[in-house]
Amino acid sequence: MSKENDSIRKQVSEFYARSVNQGCGCGCNCGPTMPTGVAAKQAGYEDGELQQLPEDAVQSSFGCGNPLAFSDVQEGQIVLDLGSGAGIDLLIAADKVGKAGNVIGVDMTDDMIARARANISEAGYDNVEVRKGIIEQLPVDDNSVDWVISNCVINLSPEKEKVFAEIARVLKPGGRISISDIVTENLPSWARESAALYGSCVAGAISEQDYLSGLKQAGLASAEVTERIVYTGAQLEAFVESEVPQEGTSCCGGGNTKELMVKGMASALEGKLWSAKFVGQKTND
Repeated sequence: MSKENDSIRKQVSEFYARSVNQGCGCGCNCGPTMPTGVAAKQAGYEDGELQQLPEDAVQSSFGCGNPLAFSDVQEGQIVLDLGSGAGIDLLIAADKVGKAGNVIGVDMTDDMIARARANISEAGYDNVEVRKGIIEQLPVDDNSVDWVISNCVINLSPEKEKVFAEIARVLKPGGRISISDIVTENLPSWARESAALYGSCVAGAISEQDYLSGLKQAGLASAEVTERIVYTGAQLEAFVESEVPQEGTSCCGGGNTKELMVKGMASALEGKLWSAKFVGQKTND
């Protein structure tokens, strides 16, 4: 792996460590965090799913969809979550597979792993584990899982083709995927080159077609998009607001200059960024 790719991974890990610890996208205390469950509901989770989960797992969710919604995960199966974060999808998956099944999370950020393990313990599950690793080199055996899920993570990888290959490697023949992720079309060059917007799931996103092509080339020939959430201008403002510096003020300060800059950036991104849900099945060997 190149030093450049390792640097990107380090940057992403540090970004999410700050985010989960501060409850705020910028580098200082922005005051009260979003009410528990609001972000998760916006990503497509139902009230009934959220009410039974630890508050921290819900409040620390950075997903862009609900990869387990309408999935056919069955009791006794093995589910692998790429970039499992604070554990919201691990816990929902654990309910679906039951005591006879198992759920594995993989994350590279120590703070996230600690949060997930605490939430798993609080929820009382003994069929869920979190392993430290990167999604380009999964610490998971070949042909060993029934499902691979992921929630707004693969866009952050600097080596997506390796992630797609790893998904195919660890899935059992006939195994399936359910992945929610950010995709883009005609992203402006300034956004593509922004280090700050990489951690916000903007700069590293690829097109929906390239995503599908990558999955199919890796061995998931039936991959398709079943759902899209196109972001509004207001939602895009939330993506970039905390990443735009403002000279002469605190990092979280107000001011017309920053407000105008954020609105301009969000306007330029409108219609070019959305969340897509990818499903598919590994070809039987």
